[in-house]
Amino acid sequence: MTDSTTASASNSAQIAEWNGVLGQRWATLRREIDAIVAPFGAAALEAAAPRPGERVLDVGCGCGDTSVALARAVGPDGSVLGVDVSEPMLAVARERASSAPGLAFRHADASHADLPDDRDLLFSRFGVMFFERPDAAFTHLLQSLRPGGRCAFVCWRTPRDNPWAMAPLVAARAALGIVPEPNDPLAPGPFAFADDARVGSILRSAGFTDIGIRRFDAAIALGATPRLAAENAMRVGPLSRLVRDVGEARVPAILDAVERALARETTGDGEVRLNGSTWIVTALHPDQG
Repeated sequence: MTDSTTASASNSAQIAEWNGVLGQRWATLRREIDAIVAPFGAAALEAAAPRPGERVLDVGCGCGDTSVALARAVGPDGSVLGVDVSEPMLAVARERASSAPGLAFRHADASHADLPDDRDLLFSRFGVMFFERPDAAFTHLLQSLRPGGRCAFVCWRTPRDNPWAMAPLVAARAALGIVPEPNDPLAPGPFAFADDARVGSILRSAGFTDIGIRRFDAAIALGATPRLAAENAMRVGPLSRLVRDVGEARVPAILDAVERALARETTGDGEVRLNGSTWIVTALHPDQG
């Protein structure tokens, strides 16, 4: 049985990050992050359609928000196992486990961990884009589903389709005179599944069938004012990494630049709302029963 003492060599960098500063920050900012991703998680849950009595695996469950929602949907006759590599986030999730019967959490790397093989539903809200070897990971995850079992997850589309994440980052880079080096778009990270053709290919090669991929967009409220939105962007999203890399001394310049940029994005009530764009992905385990 794979547990907290076991780490996948290929995912070691991601695991270290989610158990370090990044995981601690996400645990601290759980409410703010959940508010940002809530509409996308709700859309994925609707596509997943969890039913009373079902057994569910929640991959990359984080602080447990979707695991709790899934447990309520399947009811006392069902069960939900949330799996994540981040101990700081799971500590928050475990505090919430008592609110729903049949809900449990495990510290493990879902790409290779020993998992139950009788799940009716495999679910994830932004938890599957960080696998170093996604083809192998989904081949492994397919084995957790019973024949005919369902898979549903949500992942971000391209950076350019997500101004909520990129507008603050672009403003900060311009203010600091930073020209980013080209990134590998397929490298593990938030936008690794931006290419829907790639997502479909990964699932097909893993053995999934009846694959459906549809776009889902929603406005993300970054803050009630441009200043608050800039402060939030510095704590959540790609800009937070830049802030960490350049150091506290550059924070005032970044904050001012991002505030000016977001002031151009205010709505009639002064709030800053920017688009978030995702793929809602569904698939089935081949029914051999």
